[in-house]
Amino acid sequence: MLDRMRRNPSNAHLSLMLVLTFSTGIIDAVGYLGLDRVFTGNMTGNVVILGMALAGDTDLPVVGPLIALVGFMGGAAAGGRALRGAAAAWTARHTVLFGAVGVAIALAAVPASLLDTEHVALQYAITATLGIAMGCQAAAARHVAVKDVTTVVVTSTITGLASDSTLGSGGGQPWKRRAGAIGLIGAGALTGALLLEVHIGAGMALSALLTLGVAWLGHITHPGRLDRLAYDQV
Repeated sequence: MLDRMRRNPSNAHLSLMLVLTFSTGIIDAVGYLGLDRVFTGNMTGNVVILGMALAGDTDLPVVGPLIALVGFMGGAAAGGRALRGAAAAWTARHTVLFGAVGVAIALAAVPASLLDTEHVALQYAITATLGIAMGCQAAAARHVAVKDVTTVVVTSTITGLASDSTLGSGGGQPWKRRAGAIGLIGAGALTGALLLEVHIGAGMALSALLTLGVAWLGHITHPGRLDRLAYDQV
């Protein structure tokens, strides 16, 4: 399998980004169901929740989604700065960023597993950590640039799948990757919801393992020599 991934880095990157899409579904299920209706990966959901909450008398959260939004933007900014000037392929910096995301999610899982997450301050701390991590992941995935797979949202993917279908323009499309991204984020959300029945930290632990696995596989299968040269020249 590793040899096939090395020979075809484009397919390898697609597979790895699809795994992260599944992982995002898990994290968003944990956030929405376990952290008082907060999305830490899908910022569109947070913006909509904040807009409705501002109407008043909606019983919708404001602070949690706002923390997630600010954290996500901070993580994305940090990821973008770290990748400034990097080659448009998997580099050592991508490995570090995805590894850091996995570690951050794992660190968030520890207090979630050991402490009472009914405490609002702990919920906000976990929300901030996950928001930063998912923003960094989104920036790194954007730089890897696998078409139609952002790892954090699928609205544009759904649009492309429908628009380019035989009922739409009928122009042909990479429907397998689009359908895969849509299905996997939903499957991740289902998995995250089911793992909440075990413990709130269980979904985060699985997401952390998946993300660290992606970082490791990406590192050992990317065309290392060219990437290291590009990295060293920056």
